[in-house]
Amino acid sequence: MLVDILSLQQIYCILVKIGNIELRDKPLLLAPMEDVTDPSFRYICKRFGADLMYTEFISSDGLIRDAKKSLAKLDIYDYERPIGIQIYGHLIDAMVEAAKRAEEAGPELIDINFGCPVKKIANRGAGSGILKNIPLMIEMTQAIVKAVKLPVTVKTRLGWDEESKIIAEIAEQLQDTGIKALTIHGRTRSQLYKGSADWTLIGEIKNNPRIKIPIIGNGDIKDAQTAKQMFDTYGVDGIMIGRASVGRPWIFKEIRHFLDTGEILPPLTVNETVALAEEQFSRSLEWKDGMKGIFEMRRHFSLYFKGLSHFKETRLKLVTSKEPDEIFGLLHEIRDKWGEKEC
Repeated sequence: MLVDILSLQQIYCILVKIGNIELRDKPLLLAPMEDVTDPSFRYICKRFGADLMYTEFISSDGLIRDAKKSLAKLDIYDYERPIGIQIYGHLIDAMVEAAKRAEEAGPELIDINFGCPVKKIANRGAGSGILKNIPLMIEMTQAIVKAVKLPVTVKTRLGWDEESKIIAEIAEQLQDTGIKALTIHGRTRSQLYKGSADWTLIGEIKNNPRIKIPIIGNGDIKDAQTAKQMFDTYGVDGIMIGRASVGRPWIFKEIRHFLDTGEILPPLTVNETVALAEEQFSRSLEWKDGMKGIFEMRRHFSLYFKGLSHFKETRLKLVTSKEPDEIFGLLHEIRDKWGEKEC
């Protein structure tokens, strides 16, 4: 009995908890990405072991106006759980109302986007734009935490620019609002996605003894070795993967296998990759109206077969075709021509 109790204690100790959500040790999270992390893509990422996923980020204004595009992003499915809904906006009342509506959709958590660097969002004071107004950031976060029963988390950046890397100063303030986890992208808003992500401050926050909530690191996780390096060097509780998963959703399996065994998995074959592309495309067509399922798959198609030589002409056809049957035909041709080659 003592052995069983000790074993249970050991298992419990390695769990990462976000509120009442229990994740395995060193969880791997799929970042919320506009026009990317829809149900068709999330389905594939979940198959490869993403521990926690997020919807595309949703405008608070769109949600409270019942905009069709915003409401569609609330679609979640049981096989995706645990899943978070991420919202963004610059007005407290609108964000609170949006959080309540998101909660009604039944996710496991609500995430606040304080990190999006896109000009049209940041210049309105939403996303990373709120890094210019820390009192508003704290007040908004506190109001949302009080308004919903689900765990609330925050995703943000180091600061607005190189001269205002304030994340270490505000991490405790955000924790004090009652959030249950903090995800930090290792760039400033001014960097956008250029240059290298700096994880130094992320590690500093994680090693701050006053920080009790999980700290999730984000930025430049390109492969299994990079992921392990960030875990080992900075001690973060989890890692969030964004752009590196597009066209390579199996990155979650690659990282988990390397963390568990120290071994690098062999690359997928073209046959395996085609099967995944077909599955995602089929689900995209089912979930989206009209041409949207085709248009939004193009960025995935352009990256799924990135490693193939002499592929330029075929790739061009994949990302310009407007007919589903033609696209499926191209995928069959790719399988016939490159088959067992590695992607």
